[in-house]
Amino acid sequence: MNRSNPPYIYDAVRLPRARVRKSGGTLAGLRPVELIALLLAALDERSGASRVVEDVLLGISTTTGEQAGNITRAAVQWADWPDHIPGGVVSRLCCSGLDAIESAAARVAAGTAHAVVAGGVESMSRVPMFSDTPPIAADPEIGERSGFVTIGVSADLTAARYGFTRELLDAYAVASHGRAATAPDSHSLISVKVGEIGLDSDEGPRPGVTIEDLAALPALFGEDPGWERVARRFPDSPRPAAGLHTIATAPQLADGASAVLIGDAEAGAALSIRPRAQIVGTAQSAVRSPLLTASVDASHRALERAGITAEDLDVVEVNESFAVTPLMLIEELHLDPARVNVHGGALAVGHPLGATGGILVAHALDQLERTGGEHALVTIPAALGLGAALVLRRV
Repeated sequence: MNRSNPPYIYDAVRLPRARVRKSGGTLAGLRPVELIALLLAALDERSGASRVVEDVLLGISTTTGEQAGNITRAAVQWADWPDHIPGGVVSRLCCSGLDAIESAAARVAAGTAHAVVAGGVESMSRVPMFSDTPPIAADPEIGERSGFVTIGVSADLTAARYGFTRELLDAYAVASHGRAATAPDSHSLISVKVGEIGLDSDEGPRPGVTIEDLAALPALFGEDPGWERVARRFPDSPRPAAGLHTIATAPQLADGASAVLIGDAEAGAALSIRPRAQIVGTAQSAVRSPLLTASVDASHRALERAGITAEDLDVVEVNESFAVTPLMLIEELHLDPARVNVHGGALAVGHPLGATGGILVAHALDQLERTGGEHALVTIPAALGLGAALVLRRV
């Protein structure tokens, strides 16, 4: 990033992640616009952010129904922020929120904005995944040319290439639940009340789950028809006959929202607040679809742009898109597992698609401040061979 006009993170807030249930999840009663408006109000209460913010960028994966159009602008107005703040939407599947944050940082670094709020929102209860009928899934010719398959097939394919066993994946999921169940209070978490129900922590962790419990679950993707497409694109790739990932080693569906206040030194001075971190490296990457490995390449690029190596990392937040993704990153970057997703991840508490990038940034900031660490890496893989990464330096 531009060293003469560095982009700082002044604050990061998020809602608790709420499970998606057939009977209606805890946050299902709130529209996506309302979810993000709650966070805009929180940022304003904490720092008066709306006095300096020039734009709001939100990552949204499923841009249809109540998440269609420019709901960011609607949320800005719902929160009673100044009329001159426009708002916009970024959509890059699971990378959407992190992409919005990286785009905001680039604008600040380029000097085209003093302050931008970026993050994401996804109500998977009200706007289910694939309810937008994307052509990659609905049009066979586009699906064939793009290499699209169910992302669980991508996860199984990637795990098989690394030689990860079903037992290893299950063990990682058990650990994720255990870490999430004991996560400390978060400075970034904004509690919410829906009717008479209050939510002040992430839903989902099952601290008593065992490897034996998970071993009894059926694999989900071993017989998926997407393997025929995989065979055409990667003729020599292994196919795990029985499948590898289960419902327990896949991310939980969740509703959530996140918002990160990014600005230059002038914005901080105007609000009389100190930055929490500086964004020192970002990257977007892609590999041949349907592999789920682009987060590795994106991480290498972001680290190089930050001028550090993986050995310098104190905190790593990698989205648990499936159990394979953190295990793969640990192996490829030679990471200390004790520094990766130390308070669990999406296997335990859910992955609200476009909101996840900002949630992981908030996690990383909180953990850097708890431990006195200096550098954090945040990375997310996505379908179609996509990946994104961001490096923070605590200040």
